[in-house]
Amino acid sequence: MAIKVVTTFAVAAMVVLAMSAGNAQAQAADKKTERLWKSKCSSCHGVDGKGDTEQGKKMKIVDMTSAAWQSKSTDESIKKAILEGTKKEEGGVKKEMDPYKDELKPEQVDALVKHIRSLKK
Repeated sequence: MAIKVVTTFAVAAMVVLAMSAGNAQAQAADKKTERLWKSKCSSCHGVDGKGDTEQGKKMKIVDMTSAAWQSKSTDESIKKAILEGTKKEEGGVKKEMDPYKDELKPEQVDALVKHIRSLKK
């Protein structure tokens, strides 16, 4: 009986350690994505994705947290905008974003898409 209890305890401890390690890795990845967002995106889109920055207001950038924007924007369209940039004019306002295809790795783009999805209200 004592061996079974010790074995069960050891297995439970290993599961908790594995989960903690996975959680720490996920948190580190999230922090890297947050830094990436802040360095590449937040000057226009804002830290919170609402576009409520000086540059965002100037270009009338859409609020990425809105349910309407989130539902109409596909992951593929977001990836395309990140990789290829955007260049359009709406109502006399130029909306331009540089492409990041030569600067970001595919996993970074995927992480940014996930981050953008997490901004939803």
